[in-house]
Amino acid sequence: MKRRLRRRSHLHEPGEINITAFMNLMVILVPFLLITAVFSRITTLELNLPAAGSDQAPDEDQFELEIIVRENSIEVGDRDGGLIKRIAAAETGHDFSQLSDLLQQVKARFPEKLDATLLLEADIPYDTMVQVMDSMRVVRVVQAGSVQLAELFPEIAIGDAPASSINVTSEKGQ
Repeated sequence: MKRRLRRRSHLHEPGEINITAFMNLMVILVPFLLITAVFSRITTLELNLPAAGSDQAPDEDQFELEIIVRENSIEVGDRDGGLIKRIAAAETGHDFSQLSDLLQQVKARFPEKLDATLLLEADIPYDTMVQVMDSMRVVRVVQAGSVQLAELFPEIAIGDAPASSINVTSEKGQ
């Protein structure tokens, strides 16, 4: 009978938990996960949209910079004055350096101007839009042996591009 009691009492004793292997795994796994983790950085661009009901009479001498991005070109112009320059897209894509050079010339003529309007066709890739906006906002200038960022037109309003005049005339002829 004593043997039975000893066996029963021995069966009900809690066993030891060996967590050494688990701790070793955590010691290796946690630093590995921290090293391989990708910490993303989110940046935002502040856009200024036209206010509703802002039908102010524009000055006749007021310059309104308008950049229209089309599939095959980028058109830079004045809203009332017309086209300044059309930059044709190459086979590899749009020429953003030529756009930046042109915008630097416009900024030299209108140094107080901070706002511009970006008009995009419907199927323009997002990457192209961001690259055009970057070209509109700032330019890298070398001054005294160091690269500086110079402000061009940081206040950007976005809209839909009007129909191309080239497409309209070709559709009328058919």
